[in-house]
Amino acid sequence: MTQTLRAADVLARRLYEAGCRHAFGMPGGEVLTLVDALVKAGIKFHLAKHENAAGFMGEGVHHSDGAPVILVATLGPGALNGVNVVANAHQDRVPMLVLTGCVDAAEEQSYTHQVLDHRAVFSPITKATFRLDAEAADLIADKAVAIATEPRNGPVHIDVPISVADAPARDRGLRRAPAALTQPEDATLAQALSWLSEAQRPLAIIGLDALQEEAAPEIQYFLEQHQIHFVTSYKAKGLLAETHPLCLGAAGLSPLADKSLLPLVQKADLILSLGYDPIEMRPGWRNVWDPSQQRMIDITPEANTHYMHQASLALVASLKPTLQALAPSAERVELPKWPCGRPEQVRADLARAFPTTDDWGPAGVIAECRASLPPETLATADSGAHRILLSQMWPCHSPRDLIQSSGLCTMGCAVPMAIGRKLAEPGRPVVSFSGDAGFLMVAGDLATAAELNVAPIFVVFADASLALIELKQRGRQMANAGVDLGRHDFAAMGRAFGGNGVTVRNRTQLNKALQEALASDRFTVISAEIEAGGYDGRI
Repeated sequence: MTQTLRAADVLARRLYEAGCRHAFGMPGGEVLTLVDALVKAGIKFHLAKHENAAGFMGEGVHHSDGAPVILVATLGPGALNGVNVVANAHQDRVPMLVLTGCVDAAEEQSYTHQVLDHRAVFSPITKATFRLDAEAADLIADKAVAIATEPRNGPVHIDVPISVADAPARDRGLRRAPAALTQPEDATLAQALSWLSEAQRPLAIIGLDALQEEAAPEIQYFLEQHQIHFVTSYKAKGLLAETHPLCLGAAGLSPLADKSLLPLVQKADLILSLGYDPIEMRPGWRNVWDPSQQRMIDITPEANTHYMHQASLALVASLKPTLQALAPSAERVELPKWPCGRPEQVRADLARAFPTTDDWGPAGVIAECRASLPPETLATADSGAHRILLSQMWPCHSPRDLIQSSGLCTMGCAVPMAIGRKLAEPGRPVVSFSGDAGFLMVAGDLATAAELNVAPIFVVFADASLALIELKQRGRQMANAGVDLGRHDFAAMGRAFGGNGVTVRNRTQLNKALQEALASDRFTVISAEIEAGGYDGRI
C-alpha cells in the first residue's frame, strides 16, 4: 500500500536529500506536523532555548557537514526571535532553510493573535521567501534548496500554514540541476593574464566566496605559480594554512594590523580580489587602493555593487575554472615579485604586533589556549574586542577552523556555534571564546549542551566590561556610560547547568583547566578573569 505523503513530508524529504541531518528550533503547535515530518525523514530535531541560538547551532553543524541549516520557528514571536540569525546567514553566506509555522489564509482574515506577515519580515533578509502549497510542495522545496545553495549561499524562508503541512501532496521527482561553473570570455582572461605577467608587486585578498566554493587547491596553485602574497578575511582564515610562506595573515577589524597591511596594499601594482566581499572589513578598507594608479582584478560569483572598492577588471565567474585558466603557461617569463622584500617585512611586523608572550590578560589567555589545545581544535568566536585579537593571534591550518559572525558581527553566536560543531564532530576538541556580556546573552543554552551530551569548552573573557565599546568610548573622550558589567560567577553557571566550571587567573591555572576539560565528557565553562583595559594598544 502506497504511503500518503503530506506536504510537510515532501519538504522534509527534499531537505534530507540535500544532506540535512539536523534541525534546530523551538516548536509551537503550528509546526508540530513539520517537526514530525523532519523526524520521519531522518532529520533529528534539537530543542534550543532560543531561536537565535538555534540558528547558530545549525550554522556550527553546517561548517562541519556542508549541508544547509534548518531553523524551525513557530508563528509570531518564534519567527521574530530568529530574525537576527537569518540576517546573519544572509550576510555571511550561510545556506539556511527558515521554516516558520503560520495560520491558514482564511483564518488570518479574522484572527490576529500572534499573527503577522512573516514573508514581509523575512523578505529583506533572505534570498527568497515562499508560502508552502500542497499542490506545489515538491516544486517549492526544490526551489528553496537550490536558491539557498547557489552562489552566493544564503537563507530562504518557507511559511508553512497549519492545514497545508498536513494536506496530501505528491513528490513528482522534480529536481533543479546545480548551477554550472562559469568562466570569463577569452579576451577578458587574456587581459588578466597580461596584467599578471607585468605585475611586480601583486597582492591577493581572499574572502568568503572562495571558502564557499571550496577553491583552496586552485587558489594555492595559482598563487604559488605567480608567487603572489595574500591576505584573507577573518571568515576565510585557514583557506590556505597561515604558515604558508606567501600568507600575510588575516585582516578585517584590527587597526593595529592595518598599520602594517594597508600600506602594503597601497604599494601593490596589481590587486587580486579572489571571492572577496568587503562586508567583513572595517571602514578603513573602503576604496583603499587608487584605481587610477593601481590595477585591480575582481573575481566573484556575483557582481559587487556596494562600491566599497573599485575594480579595473571585474570577472563575474566561478573561481575554480577562472584560476585554472589564469595559471601561467610554461613559456611565460614573469617579472620578479616584490623585489623590495616588503611582504616579508610586513609579516615580521605583524608577528611583533601580536606576540604570544604575555603573562596574562586577553592576549595571554589566547596564547595559552592555542599552546595547550591540540592543533586540530575547532574554535568559535563571539563579537567583541577578544574576537579581533583572537582572529589575529589564532593561526588556522584548514578552512573553518575558526568560525564567527563576520558580516553582522552578532554577539552571542560563539556558544551555540560551538554546540553545533561539537554535535557534528564529537571526536574533535571544540572551544568557544566569549566576552562576559555575549556569554550572558546565551547562557541558557548551556542546558542544551547538557541535553545533547556534547562537551565543548566555553572560555569567557571576564573583565566586567563591554571592552570594545568602552575602548571606543574612551577614544572619543566620552564619559563612561552603559559599558560596565557586574563580576559574575560564570564557572558556577557551568556547574548549575550540568557541566564543569572553573575560574582561572593565570596561565598555569588555565592550562590545568584546559587539560581537565579535554579529558571530561561534560562541557566546561572556564572563566578567565582579566583586568579591564587589557585590550588597550593590542587590537
